[in-house]
Amino acid sequence: MGQPSFQASNALVYVTYGLFLIIGTAVAWRFRKQSKGEFLAGNRTQTALPLALNFIASALGAGILFSYPELATLAGVQGVVVYALSSALPLLGFAALGPIIRRKCPEGFVLTEWTRQRYGTVAALYLSFMTLATLFLYMISELSAIGQVVNLLTGIDGLPVLIVECVITTIYTSLGGFKISFFTDNIQGAMVVGLILIATITVGVETKIDTSLIESSGLTKPSLLGWQLLYILPVAILTNDFFLSHFWLRTFASKTDRDLWLGISGATIATLIIITLVGSTGLIAAWAGIWPGTEEDPVDGSVAFFALLMQLPNWVVGVVVVMSVTLSTAAFDSLQSAMVTSASNDLFRNRLNIWWIRAGVVLIMIPVVVIAIRAPSILQIYLISDLVSAATIPVLVIGLSDACYWWRGFEVIVGGLGGLLTVFIFGTIYYGDAQLGAELLLLEQGLYTADWGAFGAFVAAPVGGVLWGFGALALRLGIQYVRARVKGERFDALDRPIDIAPPQLVDHHAAGRREGDVEDSGESVSDVAPGVAKSTGKFF
Repeated sequence: MGQPSFQASNALVYVTYGLFLIIGTAVAWRFRKQSKGEFLAGNRTQTALPLALNFIASALGAGILFSYPELATLAGVQGVVVYALSSALPLLGFAALGPIIRRKCPEGFVLTEWTRQRYGTVAALYLSFMTLATLFLYMISELSAIGQVVNLLTGIDGLPVLIVECVITTIYTSLGGFKISFFTDNIQGAMVVGLILIATITVGVETKIDTSLIESSGLTKPSLLGWQLLYILPVAILTNDFFLSHFWLRTFASKTDRDLWLGISGATIATLIIITLVGSTGLIAAWAGIWPGTEEDPVDGSVAFFALLMQLPNWVVGVVVVMSVTLSTAAFDSLQSAMVTSASNDLFRNRLNIWWIRAGVVLIMIPVVVIAIRAPSILQIYLISDLVSAATIPVLVIGLSDACYWWRGFEVIVGGLGGLLTVFIFGTIYYGDAQLGAELLLLEQGLYTADWGAFGAFVAAPVGGVLWGFGALALRLGIQYVRARVKGERFDALDRPIDIAPPQLVDHHAAGRREGDVEDSGESVSDVAPGVAKSTGKFF
């Protein structure tokens, strides 16, 4: 019971990787002659079902087997429900905002391209840095998670597993680019759904719950942490998803807005169910008497899922091993593809040979593997990224409204940095100590604390960001007004910008678009609606 043999474990892990290598390279070979634009993106090429499977595969990773059961042991049923809803429902944001951004920037395929068109180069580079840093952290997290999963379930050393995953995903994504990542995610998404069903049924049949532990565990009762997470998690996850360009690549890949809504709606429902089932294993482990263990052999909440598996037949553990490798490969190849696209588009404007970009991403794999092995838990780094996104995204999306044509990149950057400064100010006042205020920026205590520090930080970041943004707006307008008066010129800072066509980024054919193609609304791509403000790309 509990762990397959060493030989069987190696076979499960490396045969699964081998299958993805064979399938990935075989399909990628078909795409070897595609244009650079097709390598980077697949605008308007995908229908609802493939989109749904892709969003499922991209939204999940091996890390869910640690984080969701752990939160269940800390915040109980309330925590499981809040975390599941907070993780799944933000996907709908891509369905809501995707059509808007696509109409404003039809040739783009990542959020930073709209940012460049709307706010100018400085703001786009600011967002690009945040995007690439977030992708880097997610890569570390994914490799760290799969290394720990394989080691816990099979006893296999995690380092070779990490290296093999990097090599395999690099090979087939280098050959096929975005298209192969999208294709393999279809297979992996379908596999994950099937494997989750098998594992769920087996856990339900094989696990014996002691009903007397349900009430005494206190996990069915609401808690302060549970109520705090009702705000923290939606803000953290929703805003941080904006930094994940593999979601935007799939958003722009939808053939129509209807396909996008159907695909993401299906993915949201499936993701919600999967995450709830995985999180519930923390509850089951507690009610089965497995967690928190004994004084001699304590069980940490982060490994509650694996402690539960140790009580089940070996074949169930084998299924979970295959599921974990599949989850991790699906997430990791999406992150690699997204990093190549973001670096090529955002930093080099698609002028540098794609193989140089590919080589750069391969080099990045080295520190990713080193950090993943040395830092098994990067929750703190994740939370820093969440704080940055919570401060930046609210001031960024103001520009989506045509009525806010006067909003500039200056306000976005000042607002984002000001939001972080507000967190420091809040922490200093709340704790009465500047050092503790600075530590709150790093969220060194995590989310699972008994005070209101983390909650206040996630309130201060977006609210402070918006306030600083409007302060920057007032400052900019004031300077421009004074300058106009001094020079005897007309003050035109609040004039609506002239209508201009969005800049072309890639050729229409490569992006899956041609001049005269019709939007879902029936408007031609080349048409610009009268009176609609297009970006002037100004920073100040």
